[in-house]
Amino acid sequence: MIIGLTFDLKDDYLSRGLSPEETAEFDSAETINGIETAIRARGHTVDRIGNIHSLAARLVSGAAWDFVFNIAEGLTGLGRESQVPCLLEAWNIPYSFSDPLVLALCLHKGMTKRVIRDAGLATPAFTVLETAAQARQVNLPYPLFAKPVAEGTGKGISAASKIQTPVALEQTAAALLAKFRQGVLVETFLPGREFTVGITGTAAEARAVGCMEIHYGGGAEGEAYSYITKAEYEKRVSYTPARDKTAQKAAELALAAYRVLGCRDGGRADLRCDAAGEPNFIEINPLAGLNPIHSDLPIAARLAGVSYEQLIQEILESGLKRAGLMPKSGHKQG
Repeated sequence: MIIGLTFDLKDDYLSRGLSPEETAEFDSAETINGIETAIRARGHTVDRIGNIHSLAARLVSGAAWDFVFNIAEGLTGLGRESQVPCLLEAWNIPYSFSDPLVLALCLHKGMTKRVIRDAGLATPAFTVLETAAQARQVNLPYPLFAKPVAEGTGKGISAASKIQTPVALEQTAAALLAKFRQGVLVETFLPGREFTVGITGTAAEARAVGCMEIHYGGGAEGEAYSYITKAEYEKRVSYTPARDKTAQKAAELALAAYRVLGCRDGGRADLRCDAAGEPNFIEINPLAGLNPIHSDLPIAARLAGVSYEQLIQEILESGLKRAGLMPKSGHKQG
């Protein structure tokens, strides 16, 4: 089959003057090369499309693909991750990962947690602030944790995110609102173990492909998986495969959240334990980073003995199966 590949290349945006932090969620050439190699290994032809502007031009010119492997994050707005899938749906072209509704929902951490809470799944108590003054009405037990409501890659998270007093909450909220121009998620801080669970598949066939525990070193910013900590993870944190009873509970909770939210093909869920040692849902990324070396989903899979090539192929084959492009028995094409 001809598989299109949509993505936002980091270097394209850096050359336009955006900062490293603004482009943190975008992809390197290393990622694009890795995905293409894994797809070609299944016998498919890969057509690099690029970002939404390139996709729109190609569609208007009459280009078509059997399937599109989409990792485009988009640049602005709460619907930025939904833009490429919306275009592909308008042209009736099947694609990988979640649909526009799920991508928009999961980008907004507050909306996501409302669905998770209503489903009866464990998540810390929270609120979303749209103004700094609203911090004065917050009635949650301290310490609290604050971060932008719709950012990824640890953007907006720092040592200041863990908050001990109402004054600090208002100050942190004001700073985040000014910088990111979006709501601020405030939730009860959880002091326990932290896990990332990588997932592949869809609905009943979804599985936890790997569960890893995050350990903060002396170079980490407080107890926060911040943008700087993620960018320099080799110096600031360490990861270990997690398989004990608590980790199993975390993986089960991650899968339950993934299914409740309607995620497809692959993703990554972040969880943290409360004071009683019980895992709680923190957030989910239905369009998780796929850098072969540095992204959390491939790291979690690698620690569980799943190669990068196998990870990409599981994601692709889940999408192809949903689209009716491979037999339901799971026979692998290529």
